[in-house]
Amino acid sequence: MRKKGVVAMLGISLVLAAGAAGLANSWLKQRAGGDAPDTASVVVAALEIPFGRKVQAADLNTIQLPPYAVPKGSFTSVDQVVGQVSSQPIYPGEVVLKNRLSEYLGGSALSAVLAPGKRAISVRVDDVVGVAGFLLPGNMVDIVSTRRNGGGRQVTSKTILQEIKVLAVDQIASQDRDSPVIVRAVTLEVTPSQAEQLVEATQEGRVQLTLRNPLDKKKAPVEVA
Repeated sequence: MRKKGVVAMLGISLVLAAGAAGLANSWLKQRAGGDAPDTASVVVAALEIPFGRKVQAADLNTIQLPPYAVPKGSFTSVDQVVGQVSSQPIYPGEVVLKNRLSEYLGGSALSAVLAPGKRAISVRVDDVVGVAGFLLPGNMVDIVSTRRNGGGRQVTSKTILQEIKVLAVDQIASQDRDSPVIVRAVTLEVTPSQAEQLVEATQEGRVQLTLRNPLDKKKAPVEVA
């Protein structure tokens, strides 16, 4: 009898322990707001979205990711992204992030990708000035000013601006080409004071663009005229 009583007491203890564990688990879920979702919806690019393009619904798709794998700054709905402008190229399958987009407020889509305090200015170029057609939106260039002294034959040249971003070549703001194309104008991103220097240089002589390695952040001292 004593053995049967011990077994019965052990069985009752196990039932009570299981019930307590279930109640504790239910209480924790209620405090946490219910069951945590297994996956979360994340917006990705369905197609390549070039720099400076207004994003369309057809450019986007959604995928499901575990909550811990969702990148910071991502979007959960396609509607949150449509109508914004890409400030950098976004490639197929890449998660769309807030820091890769700019809000479109009307006018040219290119104006939406200008950095705060910057302006866009176009410079007329030929096959030499335009680095034989190898310039692409997103490239960084230095600008060399060339002028004749007193109308004579002596020519002086100096670098007046460094690490200037190319926004567009002709009317093309996309980076989806790699073959040289001869263009007639290059649009650059500059500060207001740099824009004044550039306009002055084009009026007094000629300007030449020199292509920079994007990893080269070193700037040489610039002579003041």
